[in-house]
Amino acid sequence: MSPDVLVQERSAPGSFHTTESLPVPRRRSYWREALSQTFGAVDMTVPDEVYSGTIRTAPLGRLQAVTVDGDCLSALRTRRLVTQGREDEYVVVKLLDRGVARLEQDGREVVLGPGEIFVYDMARPVRLNLPQSFRTKSLVIPRDVLGLSESDMTHVTASPLGPDTPLGGLLSPFLAGLVDGAGTYSPHTSERMARNVVDLLGVLAGEVLGRSNADTPAGNRALLLRIQAFIDRHLADPDLTPQAIARAHRISLRYLHKLFESEDATVGRWIQRRRLEECRRDLASRANGTTISAVAHRWGFSSAAHFSRAFRATYGMAPREWRDTQGLAS
Repeated sequence: MSPDVLVQERSAPGSFHTTESLPVPRRRSYWREALSQTFGAVDMTVPDEVYSGTIRTAPLGRLQAVTVDGDCLSALRTRRLVTQGREDEYVVVKLLDRGVARLEQDGREVVLGPGEIFVYDMARPVRLNLPQSFRTKSLVIPRDVLGLSESDMTHVTASPLGPDTPLGGLLSPFLAGLVDGAGTYSPHTSERMARNVVDLLGVLAGEVLGRSNADTPAGNRALLLRIQAFIDRHLADPDLTPQAIARAHRISLRYLHKLFESEDATVGRWIQRRRLEECRRDLASRANGTTISAVAHRWGFSSAAHFSRAFRATYGMAPREWRDTQGLAS
């Protein structure tokens, strides 16, 4: 993608653009317009013959997730363009999922390959060239939530993290899964995942600045956040167990439990807590039609009786009482 300036203000929860159904002569003009609507103030160059292009955006709390598939393009954000719009309020964290790219910012020029993660700042000039068919998955993040100094930010930009590094190997699949799932999470989960992303960017910055590596607490935090995202994606699976989670991430059960020592719950209790939160939300929003048993099974509880006991122990009332209370409140 080109600078995922993606700052569509953002009245719509998400967007989708594709050239697929258009006749070939109309595709180039449509694609340029779609890129402009999505990416804001950048000079775009696209080939004369555009055969395919797709842009998907979805919200993730205050962040925005963007997936772009395209033939090739080049994007330049000049100092003049920086001063014209509001895109300077955003930083882009990008995974190059397919293709190659060349990025220039803050006096550095890097060539990127598949699986590499990189950062660029919309507050300063940037050039991104994607010379062949590509796919990128990006998160557009408001600067005010990052907590990075201006000096640190200038060192993080155009400093890629490869998939063959310990931290890059953790972050690449996490970022890809997060972008793919954006728009499907509940508002509560989206806000929590957005906070996790900010934590991860701090880990990434620390790695680039030489302040941490994957064997430090920061690296452990990255893995923990990836596992928590995995749990959220598989809550509906009744076979989601600590053993299954450890196998999926190729770590020992003991190490998995060690990672959760920093949380106020064991792995099993974390899973149950997240399931109860989703059930509680569903019971409040689906008061008419869906049975309590169906809600419990939807979120991975194999026994309605066990769900009711766990719900009462956590929230101090039975699921039916909670649902009835929400019905009265509405």
